[in-house]
Amino acid sequence: MSTIPITKRGAEKLKEELHRLKTVERHAVINAIAEARAQGDLSENAEYDAAKDKQGFIEGRILEIEGKLAAAQIIDPSQLDAGGRIVFGSTVDLEDEDSGNAVTYQIVGEDEADIKEGRISIGSPIARALIGKSVGDAAEVQAPGGVRRYEVMGVRYE
Repeated sequence: MSTIPITKRGAEKLKEELHRLKTVERHAVINAIAEARAQGDLSENAEYDAAKDKQGFIEGRILEIEGKLAAAQIIDPSQLDAGGRIVFGSTVDLEDEDSGNAVTYQIVGEDEADIKEGRISIGSPIARALIGKSVGDAAEVQAPGGVRRYEVMGVRYE
């Protein structure tokens, strides 16, 4: 089984979700199933069916998170010393060469990606184009609207 890169913050969020699923959600769905059973005939009991479906989702998510954490290679960006190069976990300041717009992204694992919060997946086209670059380098990204060029303005490990 190969390792999955994840930041320290991402691993903590997965651990928190796992804890919540095991200690809160699992017990809540067990209680919902018990209440639905108490209503009698299970063959036409929508609450029972919904609770069983939710239980299946919760148990599946627990297994998925446990598998990801078991295969995780946890990387603490603040401990990186990549010599100014963009690597997994880096926070990168970019300038769009066409529009002049400045953007900041952190390169993170698949489960942590959230473009609204400035976190892009290591597998995304822009992250793949940025890996290995340094301040002053240009990166070309194939976007749906055509090729975009970005200049690397800064690289931080935080």
